[in-house]
Amino acid sequence: MSRILAISDIHGHGAGAKQLLELAQYDPKVDRLFLLGDYIDKSPETWETLSFVQGLLQEGAAAVRGNLEQWFLDQHAAGEQPESIKQAVAFVAGLPLYIEHGPYLFVHAGIRPGIALAAQQQVDLLSIREEFWNSQSRYEWIVVFGHTPTYRMGVAPGDIWVEADRIGIDTGAKHGVRLTLLDLTHHKSYSCSTKTKGVYTDFRTADWCIEK
Repeated sequence: MSRILAISDIHGHGAGAKQLLELAQYDPKVDRLFLLGDYIDKSPETWETLSFVQGLLQEGAAAVRGNLEQWFLDQHAAGEQPESIKQAVAFVAGLPLYIEHGPYLFVHAGIRPGIALAAQQQVDLLSIREEFWNSQSRYEWIVVFGHTPTYRMGVAPGDIWVEADRIGIDTGAKHGVRLTLLDLTHHKSYSCSTKTKGVYTDFRTADWCIEK
């Protein structure tokens, strides 16, 4: 059975993401994988993660731009650049800001309540926080998003954040907490630690449910 999978805020932890995909037995010929941005950090050693993401897209995955990809684009779009940077810029520039798929809207940060999707501002799609996830508004999709680490949204460190129409999946990989791959079809999550000591260990599989 085809699954819908999603991962966000990798922040250079491409090796961890690869292991999570292996743990979930991801099959690009069958499954649909969505990547929700912030594949990199501002440190150049993380930029090779763009190549990892590009490889996943070549196999059939889909990806949106995060605020750090926008930062990368703004920093490197002008002037003379090495060929590798030019290729990365072209790749990032081609990433959409959101993707609709069935009942889901995949976006990096969220959407501003009360504004039609086509009228959303780029800054909100890439950077909005409490005004989106803490809003009493209800959305026509299940919005799957990253950007805000879920432990800042009131759940235990490393857990996903789930509401009836919103699912936050940035479980703090950047901050040494966990990196999570979500199976939206079977309501399962796959995660690993990103602590400096013991990075990509403590692999966990868990079940979750949507709050009504």
